[in-house]
Amino acid sequence: MSTHKIYKMSFSKIYPLYVTKAEKKGRTKEEVDEIIRWLTGYSQDELEAGIEKEVDFETFFAEAPQLNPLRSLIKGVICGVRVEDIEEPTMQNIRYLDKLIDELAKGKPMEKILRKS
Repeated sequence: MSTHKIYKMSFSKIYPLYVTKAEKKGRTKEEVDEIIRWLTGYSQDELEAGIEKEVDFETFFAEAPQLNPLRSLIKGVICGVRVEDIEEPTMQNIRYLDKLIDELAKGKPMEKILRKS
């Protein structure tokens, strides 16, 4: 089975794009970080270390301390594909993150993005 190119892309190269997307819509880097920590279980220090080490997406998600079980509540379309229908776990986690960043940029409240009741 061949792996997707995105798996080997450096998370540290994509992270600034997430931040820029959020900031262009009046959101903050801190909110982006909160979303990533919520999804992956990384602490802020661990997140910053992963960015500094330039780990790839596959490693970033494989080494995530505790993927949030509520991530299965993330629904919708990203890149023309329903995130809940993606069968490959690493790709699904990447698309979950993309979807959460999209929701942030669209002005959704953090409580809803983080699936709090």
